[in-house]
Amino acid sequence: MTERRIVVGVEGSGYARAALIWAIEEAHHRSAVVDVVTCYSPTYVPAAPDLGYVPLNSLDLLTEVEKMQGDVIESAVEATNHPDVEIRRVVKKGRAADTLMTAAEGADMLVVGNRGRGGFAGLRLGSVSQSIAHHSPCPLVIVRTGLADD
Repeated sequence: MTERRIVVGVEGSGYARAALIWAIEEAHHRSAVVDVVTCYSPTYVPAAPDLGYVPLNSLDLLTEVEKMQGDVIESAVEATNHPDVEIRRVVKKGRAADTLMTAAEGADMLVVGNRGRGGFAGLRLGSVSQSIAHHSPCPLVIVRTGLADD
């Protein structure tokens, strides 16, 4: 039997947490594993007026991204009460939409929140979820939430 797999994009927002909770519930019913995918890109910070910008220490950035992902996973697992669902953590450098679509190849489902950390309060669909909606390699679920600015 082939492994059933649900891929979820998580970037630290309440929207992503809601998407992960939904995915864990769905994985429980489908006997699927959940791949939690978090994408990051190197951050450049000003070094000095004459030196321009230098990359932030990538080891520090990766540690922070992994910690954030772990916090969201822990919170979502507590909210669902399904310790039987296997959750795998994936942290990749790259653009969110492209990285998520690559990770979702061959998956049963890709799940994202309707908005992310950026954008404008009036938007109903974030840029990543909108891009994925047009190009997802598998069925896509965009989880809407009751968050205040939703």
